[in-house]
Amino acid sequence: MAESGSPRPTLFLSDLHLSPDRPAAVAAFHAFVDGPARAAAAVYILGDLFDWWIGDDQLREPFIAPIVKSMRTLADSGVPLFVARGNRDFMLGGAFEDASGATLLPEQVRLELHGVPTLISHGDELCTDDAEYQAYRARVRTPEAMRRLLRLPYFVRRLMAAWLRRKSSSDKSLKPEYIMDVNAGAVADAFRRHDAQRMIHGHTHRPDRHRHDVDGASRERWVMADWHDSGQYLEVDAHGVHEREIAG
Repeated sequence: MAESGSPRPTLFLSDLHLSPDRPAAVAAFHAFVDGPARAAAAVYILGDLFDWWIGDDQLREPFIAPIVKSMRTLADSGVPLFVARGNRDFMLGGAFEDASGATLLPEQVRLELHGVPTLISHGDELCTDDAEYQAYRARVRTPEAMRRLLRLPYFVRRLMAAWLRRKSSSDKSLKPEYIMDVNAGAVADAFRRHDAQRMIHGHTHRPDRHRHDVDGASRERWVMADWHDSGQYLEVDAHGVHEREIAG
């Protein structure tokens, strides 16, 4: 893990949802890799890099090859590259690591960034008010469940992914807004468990900076934006956290 006291910034991005249907986001990602990422101390992609990932045999898809090649070029240039699994791409595995040069992260990671203990994650594990989603998440992410999925033919997994995306959109329209946001208690517990002063995550698509009082101490939580026609990322350096944008 890249624990940074480097004068170079550490960059964070999340929820790119790259797919053939989002060419502007793909172009912004390549611009990011060829531009600001090259001067970074490290780059962390905190989940949902892809709009769906149904197993590392997806690497054979023509759409994927340029993205993975771009990542590999960045990693080979000497910039440490880390990827967290999101709710859309939790099946990223070892073949993806080997091809991209990235290191896959555990669910939550504590970093020391310029003297600030910082907790990073995708963030869906913090949305504990959505009991239906958390039950589904726990069920499909067991090693046995993932082995069963990977034994299915590739075309079947593609059909399942398309159905799940449609179902997710439908379900969100029926749920109260608060259910799909993080739970304050889960956030406080994560701050305590990791003894962190700052938290950075994505998933909710509600970019903002929040202040939390945890056991009498002020903590900050940064929520990253999802990508549409431009790319948004956070730049963390000795002076703090800065929001940045890049177009394709």
